Amino acid sequence: MLELWTADWVHLGDGPRPHAGLVTDGRTVLATGEAGELARRYPSARRVRKGRYLGLPLANAHTHLDLGIAPTFSGPFPDFVRYVIDRAERRGRAEAVQAARYAPQRLLGDIAAREEVVDWWLEEGPASGVVYWEVLGLVPPEREAEVLRATRERIERWKRRERRDGPRVGLSPHAPYSLTPGLMRGVVALARELEVPLQIHAAESPGERAYFLRREGELAAFFRARGWPLDLHPTGLSPIAYLAELGVLDARPTLVHGVQVDEADVRLLAEHGVVVVSCPRSNVGLEAGLAPYHLYADAGVPLALGTDSRASAPSLDVREELDFLAARGLDYPRLLDWAVQGGRRALGLAPARIETGSEVEQVEFW
Repeated sequence: MLELWTADWVHLGDGPRPHAGLVTDGRTVLATGEAGELARRYPSARRVRKGRYLGLPLANAHTHLDLGIAPTFSGPFPDFVRYVIDRAERRGRAEAVQAARYAPQRLLGDIAAREEVVDWWLEEGPASGVVYWEVLGLVPPEREAEVLRATRERIERWKRRERRDGPRVGLSPHAPYSLTPGLMRGVVALARELEVPLQIHAAESPGERAYFLRREGELAAFFRARGWPLDLHPTGLSPIAYLAELGVLDARPTLVHGVQVDEADVRLLAEHGVVVVSCPRSNVGLEAGLAPYHLYADAGVPLALGTDSRASAPSLDVREELDFLAARGLDYPRLLDWAVQGGRRALGLAPARIETGSEVEQVEFW
């Protein structure tokens, strides 16, 4: 029996539409278009309303599954860093497996800090997308080559194990403040040489911006409390300008968060073709604020959505990020496109379409 599927919003590849649909025989998409026209062309098709959404799969373009199903932290960002460090020794493969069961999206950008988590993704992980190996450390210059050599060995080994329908391996130099300039340049150069995706956290908190501009704020205080030197990075630059000066933006990484930016920063990101992944519930919960979406829209910077980890967000469901921003006045169809085509772009995937002949298994609805 033929069925005509509709929903509040239908995204078949060319943007969300409210009055569209598709006709299927249960296995294959036979036709797409305006629901009224499809009803006239297929009068025997039973009309089935699929809910709020019908179309291409949504992507969660940034998360940390290996932080597990931790109690969600809420409070200043430096306190969150301490919370994550305290949990670091207790997390691992089992936590990632557990967290993956709570991730409704099956197109993910996951950052992993433990080898067994990457191994699990490559062997049996249930999603496609990218698993990024995280590199961080304010190591002495004489140790940078050692870190890069070990990173190269891991990435080359993991690339050989990629499954056709599984995730690709990528690299994530954690953040501008958590790597020395030399190590940051080295990791980015390695990603370009090995042709793997690159994702980096940047411009997340007010303290990060204050640290780079003036050596002030909560992040600078955090460095002092741990006895870390404050002269490892140049001062007087925003985190985005610093990445541009290092040549990091030339590699067109996916940039996560991008909350604490100004117009000059946004212009730099636009000029370099960088995709920004916003994690709004995490950002608000960690007192970082919301990204200036109007600046990104005006500059033409592509946007995607992520959940961050369960340590900083109440769920791994990117649909709840949509609702969170829609409740704050953002345009819901635009948010859907960020989660669909924006998410694919953030993960280095080509734009997709659902059209005549597509398998019905490619269609998501909720």
